Amino acid sequence: MPGPFVVPVRGDLALPKQADVVVIGGGIIGAATALELAEQKLSVALCEKGGIGHEQSSRNWGWVRLSRRDPREIALMAASLDIWRDLDRRLEADTGYQRSGIAFTCRTEKELAEDQRWLAQINDYPFTTRLFDARQFQQMFPSSTVTMAGALYAPEDGRAEPQKVAPAFAEAARRKGASILTECAVRGIETSAGRVSAVVTERGVISCQSVVLAGGAWSGLFAGRAGLRLPQLKVINTVLRTGPVAGGPEPAVWYDDFAIRKRQDGGYTVASGTENVVDIVPDSFRYARDFLPALRSEWRALRLRLGWRFWDEARISRNWAMDEASPFEYCRVLDPVPSVPLSQRAFQQLIRHYPQFSQAQVLQRWAGCIDVVPDAVPVISAVDTLPGFFIATGFSGHGFGIGPAAGRLMADLVLGRPTVVDPGAFRFSRFSDGSKIEIISGV
Repeated sequence: MPGPFVVPVRGDLALPKQADVVVIGGGIIGAATALELAEQKLSVALCEKGGIGHEQSSRNWGWVRLSRRDPREIALMAASLDIWRDLDRRLEADTGYQRSGIAFTCRTEKELAEDQRWLAQINDYPFTTRLFDARQFQQMFPSSTVTMAGALYAPEDGRAEPQKVAPAFAEAARRKGASILTECAVRGIETSAGRVSAVVTERGVISCQSVVLAGGAWSGLFAGRAGLRLPQLKVINTVLRTGPVAGGPEPAVWYDDFAIRKRQDGGYTVASGTENVVDIVPDSFRYARDFLPALRSEWRALRLRLGWRFWDEARISRNWAMDEASPFEYCRVLDPVPSVPLSQRAFQQLIRHYPQFSQAQVLQRWAGCIDVVPDAVPVISAVDTLPGFFIATGFSGHGFGIGPAAGRLMADLVLGRPTVVDPGAFRFSRFSDGSKIEIISGV
């Protein structure tokens, strides 16, 4: 079965000779950044090596959530929820966004107590997120047979359709004057007088004053070619899509062993609540010290795998010449093989606890590469050592919902205007300035 069908975006044929800003990467972060900049009358070229939104931006769960966010992301996610409310009108497109609520179940009183402590983080925000006991949860989800202590329920959280959102941002950016360049890999950057002056693409050179790297799981490789150390690894997440199911829950629901989200077509996106696959690759050793705290904290949820991916990545050049094809041209779309056992276990647990899914038809399975950094908090930052170069990456599986505000924050930094939130927690330099990398467990 093929991967998700993404709303197609036709790339522009003409390569601009000059732009104020070149954005590398056509996922939700890059496309949202491009729109924000174009709305401010800057000339923008959005360069994508494959198709708009074809990697993790279209392969995620489609959750738009503040609940259980890392405290460092809460202000940015609150800003994103404000943007989502009016996004369809702004983009002149249907993103499928609904404030349908999300519930995170707690099996034990200890987990409930942890969520109670998390709630203290949002006391200053106008949200009605609250704890349910088991009886209240059963009233909201009467068909569920899950035994639990309670749940964290967030009415302001919601859902959208990942296959629609990045394309909608890109088309809106084009209407504002941005160039949308698909199958146009950026091989590297050029500098003049110590700052960014151009990018070299497979189709030619674009002169520019600023470059935003929003390359998802490819960002570390590109940054390394520019002489920057960005500790980043890939995590493989598998989902499946069902056909329509009558009587399924409207809010998205998370459990340890499965998570579900209703889709516009009446079907559901289903995934394991915790389990992901991590391929052991050369970068696993290159960044082992950076990721050791995270591995100690999250090892139970990771399925380490040593196989052909190690040798595939070992063969990738890390210092290609500008006049030769780059690794981004040899792999247009990261399309990992989904783990049928993981997705099937999640589906069987779903059927066990929601019997109405027993007749649901599995229509598709796919997997995506989540770009992770050691503390699972994104990099949204200028690079101090290379003026004019900015990075927006490392969203660690949390980028879809926060994407609209991340694009705004990135544009704020490029423009030098007051930022939508304090960007300090997202600075690139935290990986090199001696800062303690703090791991905060969550979903």
